[in-house]
Parts: sequence; structure tokens; C-alpha cells
Amino acid sequence: MHSISVVQLAAQLETEKPLLLDVREPWEYEICHIDGSINIPMEHIPQQLSKLQGATAIVVICHHGIRSQNVIRFLQHQSVDGLVNLDGGVDAWAREVDPDMPLY
Repeated sequence: MHSISVVQLAAQLETEKPLLLDVREPWEYEICHIDGSINIPMEHIPQQLSKLQGATAIVVICHHGIRSQNVIRFLQHQSVDGLVNLDGGVDAWAREVDPDMPLY
């Protein structure tokens, strides 16, 4: 499974625009999220596969990086390519990239 650090993603976002897939619950997404991300909670991924088709690069995001790994495993079995896990999730993003982002 491919992963990327929050610092690497921040640098990548300056030149590239991968699909940022946040798989946390809506209440978590409301507290904080990475700008430009879309929120599809983990349990809704099977019904929302069509929203991911055609994306060449998908960075999967959750709170700390565990749910996103599970989603990536599921998506790999659905033959979705270009998947990358965000190490440390939005918690690491808030701590290392955006100190103004709320923590929970």
C-alpha cells in the first residue's frame, strides 16, 4: 500500500490536484478537513464507487490513517488504481501543516 506524509502531500498540492477522499464521518469532517477534499464516509464507499471512477490519483484520508487503509484495501479489490494513504490523517495535517486547524 502506497502512503504519503502530510508534508509530502502539502508540497504535491502546490502543483497537482489528486482527488482527496476523506472517509470520516460527516461530524468529523465538519470539525476539520483539508481544503478541496470530498467527504464520503467509509460505510458509503461501496454505493459511491462511481464518484471515484476516472480519478488517476486518490489520496484517502481519515483521522489517523487506519480507516483510510481499510478503504484502500476495499477499493483495491474493486480494481480502483492510484490509491495513496495519508499517513497520520488530518490529525497529522493539523499538527505539521496547518496549525490553525482544530484537533479532536
